[in-house]
Amino acid sequence: MTTQSQDTKLSAGGDDSLLTKTLRCACIGVGRMGRHHARKYAQMEGVELVAIVEADPERRAAAEEEHGCQVFADERDLLDLDLDAVTIAVPTKYHLKCAKPLLEKGIACLIEKPLATDEDESRELAQLAEKHGATLMVGHIERFNPVVQALEGKDDDGNPISVGDSILPRFIEVHRVSPMPFRSLDVSVVMDMMIHDLDVVLWLMGGNEPTEIHASGVAVLSDGQEDVCNARLTFDMPQGKCVANITASRLAMKTERKTRIIGENAYVSIDYGAKSGVLIRKNANSPQLEELRAAIREGTDLSDLDYNDLLTIDTLDVDDDKDQLEMEVRAFLDCVRTKRTPPIDAKAGFAAVRTAQRIIEIARKDW
Repeated sequence: MTTQSQDTKLSAGGDDSLLTKTLRCACIGVGRMGRHHARKYAQMEGVELVAIVEADPERRAAAEEEHGCQVFADERDLLDLDLDAVTIAVPTKYHLKCAKPLLEKGIACLIEKPLATDEDESRELAQLAEKHGATLMVGHIERFNPVVQALEGKDDDGNPISVGDSILPRFIEVHRVSPMPFRSLDVSVVMDMMIHDLDVVLWLMGGNEPTEIHASGVAVLSDGQEDVCNARLTFDMPQGKCVANITASRLAMKTERKTRIIGENAYVSIDYGAKSGVLIRKNANSPQLEELRAAIREGTDLSDLDYNDLLTIDTLDVDDDKDQLEMEVRAFLDCVRTKRTPPIDAKAGFAAVRTAQRIIEIARKDW
């Protein structure tokens, strides 16, 4: 993600005192993801892990022993601790319950993905944050995957420019599949796995939501929840229609997380797991391309033509040593200090949930 100078941050509405203050933080939920958030808060300079909330007595005791901070069973016990920021990493159905009293006190919240269970709860969270002036960020951690960050470069004037602006996508193909994890089976694979890619695709589309959706899903092992889903999303963009074909499955024999973006100016292929990617661009100039097209129209034998001569293939500059969660937490805390809009704000989280909900509803029409 792009950085800003201190002067820019302050002019964006930041409080000068917050830039040097030790931020008082807490974590609600220290399960699979929350325990890592708590660890980051405990280790970061300029941050104090003040408290942890955990419903499970064993995890609560373990957290107290590990971090030596206050521990509670109820999020309302946090309200009198003069907190600056809180991570909410509980099951999605509890997000609104946990976040509401905090947002009403103006306490910043980093809510693990997805923002909420449905469109209505997502809207309520967004409205609470806006009404009370509280920072709200959604933990779509794939935005901080170094290979996704490599898609964001700079234009000739040094301004940030995403691949969506630079290659003008017309088709996106996404595969996110894995063996059955036997967790989160009470929610659709759309909300559990595909939501990562919906967030990235919507970002590539400049925040625009799809105008048309086709979807198909199958529940195999889960009780009434899709274990496999394919969604075809159509976006109306300035360059014309863009179609995103997204497949998510928790029934595969191996793990694969790949995205291919085909645009008018380039082709990008990224592998989330390997943290690698390539950018392929046309290097032929306009006269050469027109000559090639004319030869095709005339039926000329082009079998001796080397396709690679028409292309420039570059490996994406990926810093695979970066810690995604640490980058996410630091981005959140930077926004707490500066009052800037988070990179994945309530609007982005809402759009991802609403798109996911539309996909699920359409997929279930065939059931």
